[in-house]
Amino acid sequence: MAQSEGGAGVRLNAANTVTLTRMIFIPIFLLVLLADWPRWFTAPQMLYAARPWIAAGVFAILAATDGVDGYLARSRNEVTTFGKFLDPLADKLLVTAALLALIEMHVLPAWIALVIISREFIVSGLRMVASAEGTVIAASWYGKIKTVLQIAAVLLFIVKDSATFANLPADAQVWVQVVAWTVMGAAVVMTIMSMVDYFMHARDVLIGPWSGEPSLATAEKAVCEAAREETDETVG
Repeated sequence: MAQSEGGAGVRLNAANTVTLTRMIFIPIFLLVLLADWPRWFTAPQMLYAARPWIAAGVFAILAATDGVDGYLARSRNEVTTFGKFLDPLADKLLVTAALLALIEMHVLPAWIALVIISREFIVSGLRMVASAEGTVIAASWYGKIKTVLQIAAVLLFIVKDSATFANLPADAQVWVQVVAWTVMGAAVVMTIMSMVDYFMHARDVLIGPWSGEPSLATAEKAVCEAAREETDETVG
């Protein structure tokens, strides 16, 4: 965030505005995916068939804005602590909302969503503990691959049972299901691997030896660095 010219308040920079917009549009994505909105307009049957694809398009656009706000922040030299906090939060909320919606639609087992969501809580808690010790756990490529696979899996699960694929020959329908479940399985595996990787890098923080309580300045710096590393885990 940046100070306004008059000094009486703050204004959002471009990157943070994009991130906030992504968060605001999450309920709209859920509405498009779950609500019976074509009935509100007495829409033709074609629109009912297109609803999963429209929802997938909205989700894809929201996921893509992660790269937009990251580019804006870096290119305009507007990387802020608020943005470092907000960006990974928006990504987690988007994926969590999509997973819960898929459970509501009875197309995704709840345990898969539990694994993915629990990983985010565990890693965030691990980063907080490390920050308290003045240690920063660097983001690894596991996290970015995990994020890409999760987004791809969600997109496939939104459309895999759509009328478009239901009208395909039986063999083709089977292949669609196989691809969707394979990508989701890969996302779950990479989710777990990325969590294990964080624990491996944080083993000294968890089991010691500890160097003692860090200074306030060191702890504050570690918190800021941890936020930056969590942002680096996303695709933006």
